[in-house]
This record gives sequence, C-alpha cells and structure tokens, in this order.
Amino acid sequence: MPSLTAYKSDLDYGYAPGVFPSMECLLNRPQSVRRLLLHSRAQGTEGAEKLTALAEKLHVRIEIADKALARISGKENCFAAAVFEKFDDGLAKGKPHVVLHNPSDCGNAGTILRTALGFGVENVALIRPCVDVFDPRVVRASMGSLFSLRVRTYDTFEDYLAEHPGRAMYPFMLDGSRSLPDVLAGDISPDWTLIFGNEGSGLPPEFQHIGQPVRIPSNDRIDSLNLSIAAGIAIYTFSQKK
Repeated sequence: MPSLTAYKSDLDYGYAPGVFPSMECLLNRPQSVRRLLLHSRAQGTEGAEKLTALAEKLHVRIEIADKALARISGKENCFAAAVFEKFDDGLAKGKPHVVLHNPSDCGNAGTILRTALGFGVENVALIRPCVDVFDPRVVRASMGSLFSLRVRTYDTFEDYLAEHPGRAMYPFMLDGSRSLPDVLAGDISPDWTLIFGNEGSGLPPEFQHIGQPVRIPSNDRIDSLNLSIAAGIAIYTFSQKK
C-alpha cells in the first residue's frame, strides 16, 4: 500500500481522524473505506476493539500506523483514522437543503454538517471559494456526520440554482426583510433551501433579491451571531415546521 501524506485537496481520498468519525465512516460509507489506521496505544481499548471488529467484518485492511496517524492528523493523540475514497452523491430533489456560500472555517462547516444531520436535513451544498468538505478538520468537527449526508460543492450559486430550480429560497442576512418568527408563522414549502454566507462578510447584497431574505432578531448588545449558531437556530426552527 502507498505511504500516506498530509491531506491535500487534490488527493482522491481523505481521512476521518478519531475513533468516532472512523466508526461513522465504516458504518455509513463502508464501500468507500480503503483502510483503517490504528495507533499502538489504542490496542485493547473499547473503541479500537469495536473498530477492529467492524473493519474485519467489512474486510477492510487494518494497519498499526503511529507515525502515519501523527502525520495525517497533526496530533500525537490521534488513535484511529479511516482512509476513504471521496464521494459525490448529488443532492436529493424535493428535500430540505442547506447552502453554505463561501464558508472559510473548517470548524464551522463541520459543526453545521453535524447540526444539519441532527435535525434531519441530509442535503448540504457548498459554494466556492470555500473549505474542502473532505479536509480532516471538517470531518473531525462534523464528528463523522459527513458520511451520513449528501454533500456537493458547486463553483457558483448559479450552478446550484440550475441543478435545483424552483425551490423556496431563504437567504439569512443581517438586513433580511422579514424576521425568522414572521417567516415561520406562514406556510413553508417542504423543499426549502436555507442559505448562509461567509463568517466575516455574510452573503453578498444580490441575495436580497433571491427568495425571501430572513434575519434572526437579537437585542442590540451584539452585532451578529456566529455562523454555526445562526445556522443551528435556522435549521432547527425550520425542521420543526410541519
């Protein structure tokens, strides 16, 4: 087997660093797993034994690879990592979507993936320039939720629109023309798309003319919410709307 290098976006494979993300990868993307790396210090632990049993059942190659784990994770305490082939399922039609427009923080992106899955939204689009959804930092922050989602990255928002026309669009903006409670008081189409902008700059002004711009009201003691917090509020409240 070829030696493993630190992650690069042009690789055709990625890493799921950590016991729990590796387990999620094996459980939900078994056909994509190339091999499982374990640290010698993890041997005999409950997590490693569960991973080993599942990998053996799936006929996945298992390697004790202390140096490789440190190299690909950048951490000395990474005790497991699944090596997986990258995937592109495409997004489901007629289902709720979340769109992240130019997200630049891996932690935020991963947290939003985890939040989306937790509230039943299984389709997420990213618009370039953006984080690489297969970056191990995104995978780790998602706690492996990535492997249960349909995720696609588009060059432009127009590319997303062309593939998914006629959807109910809700761009979240500080100056959105309607508040979140006001929007939720009305009827909501089941094929909604929630759109969130970059952590620093938000959505470009042209999103004021796309669908129904929404603001999350707060008091005047803060100027804005963290992206992952705002997305969590929006995804949860929309998911509760029947």
